[in-house]
Amino acid sequence: MHKRITRTAVLAIFSLVMLIVSCSHETSLKALIVTGQNNHNWQRSSVALKQILEKSEIFTVDISLSPAAGEDMSGFIVDFTPYDLIVLDFTGDDWPEETRDNFVTYVQNGGGVVVYHAASSAFPDWPEYNEIIGLGGWGGRDEGAGPYVYIEDGEVVRDNSPGRGGSHGRVHEFLVQAFQPSHPVLNGLPEKWMHAEDELYDQLRGPAKNMEILAYAHADEKFGGTGRNEPVLMTITYGKGRIFHTVLGHAGSGDSFFPAMESAGFVVTTQRGAEWAATGNVTQEVPAAFPTETQSLRWDFFEE
Repeated sequence: MHKRITRTAVLAIFSLVMLIVSCSHETSLKALIVTGQNNHNWQRSSVALKQILEKSEIFTVDISLSPAAGEDMSGFIVDFTPYDLIVLDFTGDDWPEETRDNFVTYVQNGGGVVVYHAASSAFPDWPEYNEIIGLGGWGGRDEGAGPYVYIEDGEVVRDNSPGRGGSHGRVHEFLVQAFQPSHPVLNGLPEKWMHAEDELYDQLRGPAKNMEILAYAHADEKFGGTGRNEPVLMTITYGKGRIFHTVLGHAGSGDSFFPAMESAGFVVTTQRGAEWAATGNVTQEVPAAFPTETQSLRWDFFEE
């Protein structure tokens, strides 16, 4: 069950929250969304991500578009250094070596990164990328990629069993449970909240070095899941860099935005995770309206 708030109500809520936030913030952080190829609807998700970050009134946002899948990638040279944050909304052809080197150097030197949803399935053969994202799936990933990582009886399990990496059951609402509720990204938010209809990734595996699980969700077998508590929000450190990895926020086909990206929980954790990755702190106020343990909440604020 979910409740959807209209554009007018959402704008009123945002105006109140942003009035408070503007007392302590200036739009001073620069973010770059890297996209252009994806097995998901990157044309819509990149627009939504840009609006989500800009509505925090913390970020100005640029978008870097790669060539289309199968086209010449040699000219896709990206300079990441002007940015405080890189948002990865990309799954597709390999980047040129210069761009790959630029990205690794950027993160090692302290750059912030948000890994969004399907970006966890990118570049299975790029070792540094897989360390940066912590966990991934698909792309031929198997036990050679690293262990499965999930929560069991309140403990992190690293399971080296053989098998494919990456799966999800049917799209459905599910409960997100904080595992590190005092982390700056989650501090002050409810420890349990219902997320709108989404893909719940499971069987993710990877190096999982310097990785902390912030929140998980139960991948119920009745929806085709593993029956395990699967990580949905994670942080990773790589060199001096901070990475926030969210597997939430599926954007399907079509011209409209989708429940997962309108979910208040997705919007707020993405904004807070982005600020943490860029600065190491979260200064945003907790919104007055937020999903409860039994009811999801969608914010209809995206502009075409």
